[in-house]
Formats: sequence, C-alpha cells, structure tokens
Amino acid sequence: MSVADRAQLITADDLGAWLIKGNADHADLGGRFARQPRVDRWCVRRSYRLELMAAGQPVLFWGSGSRRRDVAYGLWGCGRLLGPARRQADGAGWELPLDLTIADPSAWIGRAELRAHDELAGLEVLRQPQAANPSYLSKRQFAALRRDFRDAFAW
Repeated sequence: MSVADRAQLITADDLGAWLIKGNADHADLGGRFARQPRVDRWCVRRSYRLELMAAGQPVLFWGSGSRRRDVAYGLWGCGRLLGPARRQADGAGWELPLDLTIADPSAWIGRAELRAHDELAGLEVLRQPQAANPSYLSKRQFAALRRDFRDAFAW
C-alpha cells in the first residue's frame, strides 16, 4: 500500500461513490464520448480500493487534461459498477466493468463549481488530482452532490 493510499484509507462504511478519471490530453475523450457516451469498462490502478468494489456501487467519471486545452475539467457522467475489478484481457492491468453514461457537455459539473461548494471542495480529486485511479466520494459528499446538482445527471 502506498503512502497516498494509507493517507486516504477508505472503508465500505464511508464510501458514497467511486470516481474514475480520464485525461483528455492522453486521448480524445471528447470525441470518443460524442460518438459513444456509454462506457462499459475503464482502466484503473491496482490498490486496496479495488477489493472494496462490488456490483451496484455508484461510479462517477472525472474528465481532466491540461489547462491549455479547451476541455472542461470536472464530473462528466455517472453510472454503476457491474462487478468487481478484473484483470484486463492482455493481463497488463486492471479494469472495471461499468454501466456508465457520459452526459452532454452542457450538463458537466465543472471543477470551479465543485471547489466553490462547502461540502464538495474537499473531494479527493480536487485535493490530490494526481492520486491514483480510482478516487472516491464519501457518503456525505455523494449525498451533497446528488442534492445540489440533482439536474446534472440521471442519478
């Protein structure tokens, strides 16, 4: 377990939602999701967090990239895990089976909006943007997100 994992140790009791990340500097995520907004799997890094994952848990998608690009950082979509993390077919890494939809860009919840929110300003992805994938929201944070941004996605 890395130092970052130990500092952000989470448990199933406090888990509100998983947050997976994609970097638009490494791939044309905007173009990909414009063509196909459904996401059925996503690569993640091996950590103790994968052992907490189970079918039915909520998952959010965080889009990021460099500040030089015309890409809105923030929450782009939501869905559910379809099962626990599994090895990729080529054995090179880990992936999550998902039923997740990327929303229309007009519905994305931007980083600035989240930073301005009393309860959401402390999201791990805002405090430690370079932290491993997946990240998470606590139960309290996820409840605040759903309450205060209820029209953003089909929760």
